[in-house]
Amino acid sequence: MILTSETVIKVRYSETDQMGVVHHGNYAQYLEVARIEWLAQLGISYKSMEENGIILPVYALDFKFNKSAFFDDQLIVKTSLRKIPSVKIIFDFEIFNSDKELLTIASATLVFVDGKTRKPIKCPSYLLDKIQSD
Repeated sequence: MILTSETVIKVRYSETDQMGVVHHGNYAQYLEVARIEWLAQLGISYKSMEENGIILPVYALDFKFNKSAFFDDQLIVKTSLRKIPSVKIIFDFEIFNSDKELLTIASATLVFVDGKTRKPIKCPSYLLDKIQSD
C-alpha cells in the first residue's frame, strides 16, 4: 500500500538566488515540510512522536532537478510512502509547479531512533496501524 499526500509551498524570496531561482539547498526543507504534513494527514503529530522519545534523523536524500522553481511559485509536493516501514521509513517525492510541470524528483530515507539511547528502533506500532488501516 502506498499512501500519498500533497503539500503546497509558496517560494519565498529568501529561498532564491539573484536570478530568482530556488537554491538547491532549500529543497531539503521542502521535503521536511511535506513529511510532517504527510504524518499530520495520517493523524500523527511529529512533535508528539518526539515528546514520546522517537526521533527521525535523515539517513539519505536523493534529488534529481529537472527544471527550476522560481520566486513566488506555488509548488505542489507529492509525498508517497515507498513501502511499509521497519527501522527505516522511505518517502518518494515529486515537486510540481502550478502549471503541473514536474520540477524535481526526490527520495528521503529516515531512521526511527530512540531519543534517549540514540539507537535505531522499529517503526512504532501506532504508525504502522495508521498506515495499514488506510
